[in-house]
Amino acid sequence: MSNTDSFIDEVNEELKRDRLFGLMRRYGWIAVVAVVAIVGFAAWNEWSKARHEAAAQAFGDSVMMALNQDDLAAQRNALAALAEEQASAGRDAQGRLAIVNLLMAAQSLEDGDRAGAMAALQAVAADTALPESYRQLATLKRVIIAGDALPLSEREAALNPLAAAGQAYRPLALEQLALLRVEAGETDAALAQFRALLSEPDLTGDLRRRVTQMIVVLGGEVETDLG
Repeated sequence: MSNTDSFIDEVNEELKRDRLFGLMRRYGWIAVVAVVAIVGFAAWNEWSKARHEAAAQAFGDSVMMALNQDDLAAQRNALAALAEEQASAGRDAQGRLAIVNLLMAAQSLEDGDRAGAMAALQAVAADTALPESYRQLATLKRVIIAGDALPLSEREAALNPLAAAGQAYRPLALEQLALLRVEAGETDAALAQFRALLSEPDLTGDLRRRVTQMIVVLGGEVETDLG
């Protein structure tokens, strides 16, 4: 009886092995493809990371070379050439192009070219392919440097979305909106906005000092914490 059981067990094992080998012959290629795909993806991922790191390093070197030129005109020319290079590189270089445009705006402003600075900032603000943080920063800087070159209503319209709750540049946008009220001669409204700004949770020390000074200049009083 035990010999019979042993024989049956051996037959069952052989059947299992045959079934397993059959399945491997039939579906084994799937495992091979999966292994090749995993190895290929890992290799592509490493290559892609190395390529992006090399591009970022090369871009940083180019920016430093441009900013190390002897005079502002040479710096602006070098930055303009770098902007053209990044523009031709397509979507992968959108962020780098935005950085170049922001630097060009700063250089233009330093050179007394407010119109050039505003144009560079507008190019960043209008580029919907860029992250929102880049676009908001460009919008804020454009409003700040524009002054009366832009109508007050246009500046206010640009700042209102930036001053919404949860936005990265909300405190700075609120400060600019309060300053617009000063420009419009609405002292009471400006004081109310400056006082409200002091309660913002993300206020920096420098901004708090500026707001406090404006309240005093406008004839208001600043409450001090005696606790």
